[in-house]
Amino acid sequence: MMSYAIVGFGKIGQALAHAFARKNIEVTVASRRPPEALAPQARAIGPTVVVKSLRDALEADTIILAVPFGEHREVAKALPSWKGKTVIDATNAFPVPDELDGLPSSAFVAKAFTGAKLVKGFNHLIAATLAADPIVEGGHQVVFLSSDDEDAIAPVADLAKQLGFAPVKLGKLNEGGALVHARGRTWGQLIFQDLFKKEQ
Repeated sequence: MMSYAIVGFGKIGQALAHAFARKNIEVTVASRRPPEALAPQARAIGPTVVVKSLRDALEADTIILAVPFGEHREVAKALPSWKGKTVIDATNAFPVPDELDGLPSSAFVAKAFTGAKLVKGFNHLIAATLAADPIVEGGHQVVFLSSDDEDAIAPVADLAKQLGFAPVKLGKLNEGGALVHARGRTWGQLIFQDLFKKEQ
């Protein structure tokens, strides 16, 4: 069984926790705040949402990064090696900081998580949409996935399906993935697009 953790428990982190709770899939949640500070919100979302310390949460196979973009380095420092882990980057860098130097923000994030397989995903919808039931009138809410590691996308697409979403693969981060990244002061064309697919 794959294990999952959400790091960051703001609007996006909580929205994703709702998606897991809806399908009774256990997920660990953690943030910079102590676990007891997150416990009331986690309990309100559902019994499968388990609060742990950041260190313990990072034992999961798949980690969803739901922190503000600037905090990704702090999370990356929490483990000496990310080998064998999949990191789903749900962050958005906007406006784009100069330090990216033309790289898509997820490619920049990937550099901090040495050894991890990094997939950009679950970042293009606002929290309220992400928290809502993704199955509406027989259609499934689309989530876009992109990665420079082709093998990494399939298990994340499977997770998206388990959660009720319809994954759409965009290919590499700087190709199709550019559509879900910000460039300068403009969002990629697929960000905030609320799309449904008839089948998953």
